Amino acid sequence: MIRLDHKGAILGLVVSSVLGAGMITSEGPITTGKDWPNYGGNKAGNRYSPLDQINTQNVASLAVAWMYDASEKPDANGRRPDRAIQCQPIVVNGVLYGTTPDLNLFALKAGTGEQLWRFEPSRNDRRNSNRGVVYWENGSDKRILYTVGSSLYAVNAETGKSIANFGTEGKADLHAGLQTNLDHDVSKLSVNATSPGIVYRNTFIIGSSVSESGDAAPGHIRAFDVVTGKLKWVFHTIPQPGEFGYDTWPKDAYLKIGGVNNWSGMVLDERRGVVYFGTGSPASDFYGGDRKGQNLFANCIMALEAETGKMKWYYQTIHHDLWDRDHPCPPNLITLHRPGPDGKPRRVDAVVQTTKDGLVYVLDRDKGTSLFPIDERKVPINGLPGEHPWPTQKFPRKPLPLTRQVYTEADITDLSPEAHAYVKERYLRLKTDNKFAPPSEKGTLLFGYSGGAEWGGNAIDPSGILYQNVNEDPWELIMTKRADLAQRNTPVTAGNALYIANCATCHGQDRRGSGPELPSLIDIGKKRSADEIKTLLKTGSGRMPSFGHLSEKDRDALVSFLLNTESGLAKVAQASAATPVTGSNNGFPYVPAYVSKVWQRFTDQEGYPGIKPPWGTLNAIDLNTGDYLWRVPLGEYPKLAKKGIPTTGTDSYGGPLVTAGGLVFIAGTKDEKIRAFNRKTGKVVWEYQLPAGGFATPISYEVSGKQYIVIAAGGGRGQKIGGNYIAFALK
Repeated sequence: MIRLDHKGAILGLVVSSVLGAGMITSEGPITTGKDWPNYGGNKAGNRYSPLDQINTQNVASLAVAWMYDASEKPDANGRRPDRAIQCQPIVVNGVLYGTTPDLNLFALKAGTGEQLWRFEPSRNDRRNSNRGVVYWENGSDKRILYTVGSSLYAVNAETGKSIANFGTEGKADLHAGLQTNLDHDVSKLSVNATSPGIVYRNTFIIGSSVSESGDAAPGHIRAFDVVTGKLKWVFHTIPQPGEFGYDTWPKDAYLKIGGVNNWSGMVLDERRGVVYFGTGSPASDFYGGDRKGQNLFANCIMALEAETGKMKWYYQTIHHDLWDRDHPCPPNLITLHRPGPDGKPRRVDAVVQTTKDGLVYVLDRDKGTSLFPIDERKVPINGLPGEHPWPTQKFPRKPLPLTRQVYTEADITDLSPEAHAYVKERYLRLKTDNKFAPPSEKGTLLFGYSGGAEWGGNAIDPSGILYQNVNEDPWELIMTKRADLAQRNTPVTAGNALYIANCATCHGQDRRGSGPELPSLIDIGKKRSADEIKTLLKTGSGRMPSFGHLSEKDRDALVSFLLNTESGLAKVAQASAATPVTGSNNGFPYVPAYVSKVWQRFTDQEGYPGIKPPWGTLNAIDLNTGDYLWRVPLGEYPKLAKKGIPTTGTDSYGGPLVTAGGLVFIAGTKDEKIRAFNRKTGKVVWEYQLPAGGFATPISYEVSGKQYIVIAAGGGRGQKIGGNYIAFALK
């Protein structure tokens, strides 16, 4: 078992070979593992394969069986889309379905990689990240449901042809059911779905990915009819008048506040007819002065009736979120052995949710109550002017945190004396003693933005062992008063006002950004033409939402500001009426009084994390007891390895796959490798250098008696771009 101190820091490591109580059947239909029919393997999201042909004894003989080139053809200028692949494909009846970087849908023979068909969606739909697709059938009617931009497509699974009588000309609009305010036109806002939905009978349930700024659409959960594409029900994640939770917000919040969305995916208990998911924070991320209250149902683990959308229960993990601590991955459904009232073990159906700040919540599936002790403690409330921090937050006692919770002086990097001195000087200015310290103009250091857990999810084997990769990645956040409020007597250009309203939350008021995730816009003109920037503003790309609510005139003004070509100054009050930037924050889009001045990774002068390793780990936890079995670094930096520095781990994006062969497969690291770990010990027993980063989750299936492991090697995240799906099998 791993020992950690009260702040979650690793004190020592003892590997246990005990894998918990006897084998317990997990929720969801028992399968042979021949197919991988759902995102996460089964609808319980376990990412577990019962296949054992590939095992600890022969995994060293694993080799490439086939490779499918999913990359796009270059355009007239010889350029290819610079988007990566994050898709975890599915396999049904020996056919593999996945998406390309440009979100074309394809079907392959799963045993050979031979393409059967390829479907190209409308060029009018923006291209976003896509992590999976959904299969549904009823007799001879077999469909793939997947999203491109704000469109939900239904495609014939056998022919690759659009199903014309679904929705309007083969697609439904993901804006359906979101309109709450006649003066707030949701149809022009960015709404897409990075993670696939889930099907219960003929009901398709889905969350959404929306902007994190003042132009965010509400993140309500919707259900569509699989056959017709018509909207069936809506669950309001920001409650409306008369609904439970309405009094946890200001009375008009539902008219102007967005976010509170499920972007990370969901799971389904088919026997109970209940869907489970986690929600994100409200917009905007770091200032909540206009959303006083507990803010239900933000940052909740939730259970809804799949057929009706009626709430069964909720469990809020963060009250009045000021730190962007969304639930970053789908929950898992598992049956555990837990002590009953008489002290004897009893079977308990559980839902398990891991978090960005490295916590593990294990809840009773019917009641939504925690199966392990959790404290509600007082936290700092010295927020920015106008802010209303919630006075208490949750602290689970068990399992212990997957990552460090507070950055202490003892955590400062020791890669070199120079790195230590460089980081320490900045650490002393930003020292933050509590993980719930409210954002401030002085600045804070915090964990929980790009990890602990991330969107790749986790895996659980039938004995109740959770396998989770996490990131140890501190970030620096410095807030500033909105320019138009701080400089009342200083003219602000129309373009600057538009930037404050739409872009500053992510890229900072100073346009500095933070690395590949939130790039600097200071010299954007050296990389993009004015026309290219205007197109991006209209369509969005990857994590960047579209800004379809802006008029052509507004986009021109914003581009002029970004390219430093504005002529003449205009007071804020004279900026476009489409984007009022006023001291009262009324109107649309909602613009917070404080925005981020600095929002970036806290690194040394060479770009390595400013803390001592490990920077990324793979963990095994027995959920029956809440105890760790092992923890090992995941990934390495070749430059550091050549210097003799022990394996540090790297941040990882993409989750694990666990198999009955005693293995945990995972890619997702910056060294662009896929690895197999012994699931009992955490020891690496096989690895392969991918042609590009595997920032996706692997799957396993069987064709003609042969077991395959497949990963999308799409690259990205600051690394080179790839475009291949790679299948491995025994030689």
